[in-house]
Amino acid sequence: MSLPSRLQLPPGDWPTLLDGLCVRFPRIDRGQWLDRFARGRVQDAQGRALAADQPWQLGLEIVYFREVSAEPVIPFSETVLYQDAHLLVADKPHYLPVTPAGGYVRETLLARLVARTGNPDLVPLHRLDRLTAGLVLFSQRPDSRDAYQRLFRERRIEKIYEALAPALPGLPFPQQRLSRIVPGEPFFRMAEMAGEPNARTQVEVIADDGAVWHYRLRPQTGRKHQLRVHMAALGAPILGDDLYPQLRPMDDAPPLQLLARALAFQDPLSGERRVFSSERSLRWPPDPIERA
Repeated sequence: MSLPSRLQLPPGDWPTLLDGLCVRFPRIDRGQWLDRFARGRVQDAQGRALAADQPWQLGLEIVYFREVSAEPVIPFSETVLYQDAHLLVADKPHYLPVTPAGGYVRETLLARLVARTGNPDLVPLHRLDRLTAGLVLFSQRPDSRDAYQRLFRERRIEKIYEALAPALPGLPFPQQRLSRIVPGEPFFRMAEMAGEPNARTQVEVIADDGAVWHYRLRPQTGRKHQLRVHMAALGAPILGDDLYPQLRPMDDAPPLQLLARALAFQDPLSGERRVFSSERSLRWPPDPIERA
């Protein structure tokens, strides 16, 4: 099964679509992209094949099909916590991508759930990093999808995370972290900078025993890597983080100790109050089997 991926072209001064995609996805060599273009596997939003030498156009939505010759098997399983005609709630393990990315196509939460349910209309309503465990909410039907997507756009859904990180005995809690988060260097990292804040997180302490504390994180905004950036900026980078405060090798790295614990919202169709909670837990040091 090859599921399509979508990308809205970001700003860039690349002369052609091929050049830009090679820079944006450095793990895929130029020959692979040329082969995909030649077979019509890079398309516009209407399903029309695009040419490799087409100019890079800011904002253009493209559809492409990931193909991996030797995809690694992820030996951890997801759990379906809830399912009805409109929604599916999955509890994701560490290391499993939500959607196709990098070297993963079949070994993704979306591909596994489509195969498991037989429903090709499944779409994740939000994303978790590959290294983050916990809850992911899926839409099962196109006709009700926008009603649930609006919950996220309008910030009418409560998201609670938990993290293990170094102790912060010198700070008062709960702690509000308010800052401006923008793309950093390299492009896959984010960074705080001066300016109008666009990211807010409330940080609470669940347990403060020893050198590692158990934190509860309540993001009020949804910037990329927000929780990881905010915890590192407070002086307590989340254990297992390979990006913040600095890049570090992933070889034999322990799992990121970040868990999407709970989701709560008023169902836009039934009016019912819905609360979902992950059945997973964080622990440090992790079991050897949990390492990548």
